[in-house]
Amino acid sequence: MSDTTALQNSISRMEIIMRSARLGAEIKNVRLSGDLPDEIVRAINRALLEHKVIFFRDQNHLDDAEQERFAVRLGLLVAHPTAGIPKETDCILELDSARGGGYADQWNTDVTFADTYPKISVLRSVLIPEFGGDTIWSNTASAYLDLPAPLQKLADDLWAIHSKAYDYAVKSEATAADRKHFEEISTATIKATEHPVVRIHPETGERTLVLANSVQRFVGLQKATSQKLFDIFQSYITSSENTVRWSWKAGDVAIWDNRATQHYTANDFGDRHRAVRRATKERDEPVSADRGRKLTPIRKSKARAAKAA
Repeated sequence: MSDTTALQNSISRMEIIMRSARLGAEIKNVRLSGDLPDEIVRAINRALLEHKVIFFRDQNHLDDAEQERFAVRLGLLVAHPTAGIPKETDCILELDSARGGGYADQWNTDVTFADTYPKISVLRSVLIPEFGGDTIWSNTASAYLDLPAPLQKLADDLWAIHSKAYDYAVKSEATAADRKHFEEISTATIKATEHPVVRIHPETGERTLVLANSVQRFVGLQKATSQKLFDIFQSYITSSENTVRWSWKAGDVAIWDNRATQHYTANDFGDRHRAVRRATKERDEPVSADRGRKLTPIRKSKARAAKAA
């Protein structure tokens, strides 16, 4: 059998099963690794752009290093700007409930407090409790389309101040050492950034809403008024028909388009242990709906790029 025929057979064996009408698909018969053929990687990326979040079961062969080797096939990797990374890795963010992390129990888009934030996140489950800890994703592109025309116009013109004042990577339950490290890193990184509420997705051309838990207020509006508008926009993003829910098993991998989604992990597993590892693809600067005004970093961060190897 020729290499071309083998590759075509591999692609044809890929089975894509939609998990909801608006976003989310499970991909079967793919073993993730850094050695995947280019065409398989392109097929995965196409599925990601279409479905916004994609899932892979039974990837227990992955460790931190191999997760990075696969993730870098989707683009240059970057480390989280305000959290430490485990030794022997370039960018892996360890989220462990035993250390105050392991879940994001607020609606969240990764690292929007920075002037540029990750394009794609690759999350691997390591330790999953016997119940609870599901993650829910929402589609911020379809949410924009759901807005009545007057709200779309309003959103197109709004900018929001995003702050790292709350970061789920270091929760209030974290150890004193964790919190000290978080504060030390924070003093050298961005404090807040203005982002457009509506950005143009650079690959699909869709308009997506940029909101979630890091928003402090809208530019030019008071906090109370901002909160009322924020609640309206978020209600469209998090409506049930605009979401997909994933029940984790150890060894699962989820990949999501961070430019077109929000996510939320249920903190419903009590004191049971939950641990996951995340790698993120290089960051880009949102382009506003008017394609003119530039964002304003209130204090610019120094992103750390991982080696593309």
